[in-house]
Amino acid sequence: MTGTSKAERALGAHDEALVQRALRAGATRREMVSWLMAAGMSAAAAGSVVTGATRALAQTPRKGGRIRVAGNSTSTADTVDPAKGSLSTDYSRCTMFYNGLTVLDESLTPQLELAEAIENSKATVWTIKLRKDVAFHDGRKLTADDVVFSLARHMDPAVGSKAKSLAQQMKEIKATGPNEVTVTLAAPNADFPVVLGTSHFLIIKAGTTDFSKAIGTGPYACKEFAPGVRSIAVRNPNYWKSGKAHVEEIEFIGIPDENARTNALLSGDLQLAAAVSPRSTKRVLSTPGYAVFETKSGNYNDLIMRQDAEPSKNPDLVLALKHLFNREQLRSAVFQGHAVVANDQPVDPSNRFFDAGVPQRSYDLDKAKFHLQKSGLANTALPLYAQSGSTALDTALVLQQAGQQIGLNLDVKRMPSDGYWSNVWMKHPLTMGNINPRPSADILFTLFFKSDSPWNESGWKNERFDQLLLDARAETDVAKRKQMYGEMQMLVRDKCGIGIPLFISFLDGHSAKLKGLRPIPTGGLMGYNFAEHVWLEA
Repeated sequence: MTGTSKAERALGAHDEALVQRALRAGATRREMVSWLMAAGMSAAAAGSVVTGATRALAQTPRKGGRIRVAGNSTSTADTVDPAKGSLSTDYSRCTMFYNGLTVLDESLTPQLELAEAIENSKATVWTIKLRKDVAFHDGRKLTADDVVFSLARHMDPAVGSKAKSLAQQMKEIKATGPNEVTVTLAAPNADFPVVLGTSHFLIIKAGTTDFSKAIGTGPYACKEFAPGVRSIAVRNPNYWKSGKAHVEEIEFIGIPDENARTNALLSGDLQLAAAVSPRSTKRVLSTPGYAVFETKSGNYNDLIMRQDAEPSKNPDLVLALKHLFNREQLRSAVFQGHAVVANDQPVDPSNRFFDAGVPQRSYDLDKAKFHLQKSGLANTALPLYAQSGSTALDTALVLQQAGQQIGLNLDVKRMPSDGYWSNVWMKHPLTMGNINPRPSADILFTLFFKSDSPWNESGWKNERFDQLLLDARAETDVAKRKQMYGEMQMLVRDKCGIGIPLFISFLDGHSAKLKGLRPIPTGGLMGYNFAEHVWLEA
């Protein structure tokens, strides 16, 4: 099984209409949640379906209109090849033009999309049955060959897939019928449907090599794509999802400068602007006709204390620094309240595997001073590297001020943004980093905390953690997996050289006439999947 019940597979996001009809007929939210749970759906998934249906009822979508949307980056390397997507602007474009086998909902639970059913044997052999009513923009029907091609190409070095490390678990991919694909993994992974719901694994036509335009099955067809300039998407009149894709045309551009992006929104040049800074929210909200859409997420700035270098490997220095985070001050002063207090554990409250039982670490100058003196580093100047102009730098400066109160000399080094992630990040004993949300606890832990991961930021090695990671991956019982992930969160909090003070919300500015947005915690712009959902009020 996928980790979701048969009811969850039958009642995916595209079937919220069933719940809407019951609500319209007078059923209460509690009655609908109870009914879905009685049918075998988990409480989290039932709540997500009913929430989505309730929101949809409150807003009746209107067809028509044209919108202009700006992401926060642009490059001549922009792509509509899902495998090569590396920026949020790539993800946003690709979800306009393509669909995945699954799609992640508000709790990051995978729901069926192009897949009609997904079954598995011991979380290793996965059988995917495809919908038969899906066609590409050029009219050709979706078949198993398209899925085999889309998944297998990640293993080809010539493709340059950004998801090759995730794809390598697929040992065999074969069509076992015209509308059925069987994938055999090298080892069990109960979260494989989550992997399939990420943007890199969107499905393209078999044999595609030309990505000057995009031909997919998605809500919009590609009218124009100029890397580093813009794309124009036009509504797919034959889209297989009924009641989706409302506006006629979407022009998507990139504006890297946040102030320029906000100005373009408030001048009426844009209807939706990604990544508005916390400092700009008051300005947007005070302008009539504009609003801010907040998505609570697993995005975090972190203090990286290398465990393979001096002096940051000193465990007392690590504890001193973790107790110096004044999390509430950071939340209000740096993020204007648009953040959730974290606890040095990387799984955030929006994730279904978040462990709320991990004791909250406090801002405690006495404990910080005790551990600093025990470390023997009280009179040592410690360089802390941070990216100029970032909220991570703001976090470092607040930490520096707290350190001065206990005799800790943190020398904050402002480093230019250009080259920071290749030349500074992870290259010094103490640096500030930023981790974007990942769609599952397994992917997050694998990329950033597993002993042999190239992105193991603090160089932390823990045999118990690594074993739990493998055990959880093979465990199909969700409750048991949650228990394992809880222990892993505690290990990171107490033993790892990573300090995580807050989980940062994504903030998108938009015209008040733009409706249909709802939070998907993988990122802003509805987890970069806004296109098929939004509509313009008359």
